[in-house]
Amino acid sequence: MNPATVLRGKAARAAAWALPYWTRGPAGRATPPDLVRVLYLGWISAFALKVLGASWDVSWHFKWLRDDLAPPHLLNSAGTAIVVALTIVHAYTGYGVDRTAQRLIQWGTGVFLIAVPIDLVNHRVNGLDITSWSPSHALLYIGTAFMLAGVIRGWLGCAPPGRLRTLGLGALFAFFLENLLFPSEHQEYGVVSLTAWDHGVRYAEPSLLQFAADQMGRPVDRTMVAKFTLPVSDWVYPLWFGIAAVLVLVVARLVVGRRWTATAVAGAYVGFRAVIWPLLVAGGFPPSAVPFFLLAAAVCVDLAFLVKMPAVRAVAGAVLATAGGFLALAAQQQVLAAPPFPVAAAPVAAAGLAVAWLAVEWYARRRARAAAAPPVPAPAPPLPAPTG
Repeated sequence: MNPATVLRGKAARAAAWALPYWTRGPAGRATPPDLVRVLYLGWISAFALKVLGASWDVSWHFKWLRDDLAPPHLLNSAGTAIVVALTIVHAYTGYGVDRTAQRLIQWGTGVFLIAVPIDLVNHRVNGLDITSWSPSHALLYIGTAFMLAGVIRGWLGCAPPGRLRTLGLGALFAFFLENLLFPSEHQEYGVVSLTAWDHGVRYAEPSLLQFAADQMGRPVDRTMVAKFTLPVSDWVYPLWFGIAAVLVLVVARLVVGRRWTATAVAGAYVGFRAVIWPLLVAGGFPPSAVPFFLLAAAVCVDLAFLVKMPAVRAVAGAVLATAGGFLALAAQQQVLAAPPFPVAAAPVAAAGLAVAWLAVEWYARRRARAAAAPPVPAPAPPLPAPTG
């Protein structure tokens, strides 16, 4: 049979299945299980494309000059197109989301779409971004974080309890962790590229190095390369991992409610990073450090949940996760490769994580009490006034 005929037949069957659902309705409509699966499989596919494109993009920009139509950007754009389509479906039909999830998805998609032209203008005006931590890039991460928060909430409300629901939540939290840690890949690529420079190896093409040097107003030398590869303070990397990344693992453990959730989410992220960089290197792109040390912090988070008292768990867990994460980071720096970090960042990370963890535990208890509270009975209707 002609492949075009087969495709047309499949498209016709898909349209016949989907069209009855294309009706306007409020958020929170009862959603058939098959529609839930299709919608959230679409979200998983969209974020998978975005992660693949983003991972390639970091490596690309440590080798080539920026290109708006670079293959990583096109791959990311394919994921964005799916995101926009799903946002429209949720907004119009109300299927698969409650009001809060719908708003989070809409705001996230809106912020992301606004950030794209802002980033393009930024590059046209200012040239090459020296760091992934720029304001225009931050809008992209923030928009994606809102999207993911809405999708997590939507899946949590629509998926029936069971293994599929747990796996879906784990995948979505792994995507959330990847988005959060994306800017830190600059230091992970940077430290390897700077070490290579010191050994006479040049990963970046000459035009990229010259462009960066001209932008800094200095020759192509080690000082320029160090500023290009490691442009932010050494404090940023350990504090971002020690507070923000670990807090995502804490929230994942609380929401999913299964043992070793934090370790599984961190393992999925680290496993992906460990697989993708050799593939990129095989394609001629620079290598990077992989944050294996995050696994130690994740195990410590899961161990902390053996403590039943939330306040004690938060404080003890912050100390334990910080100690485990920083010791593993120091070991990785000696054995493999890791960005530079000040040891003095450890107590700051522990204090910041403890405060944030306590706030998350407080909010979780408050939500649990509200859910368990009996409904307030409606007031009785007034008695009719006496007559006669």
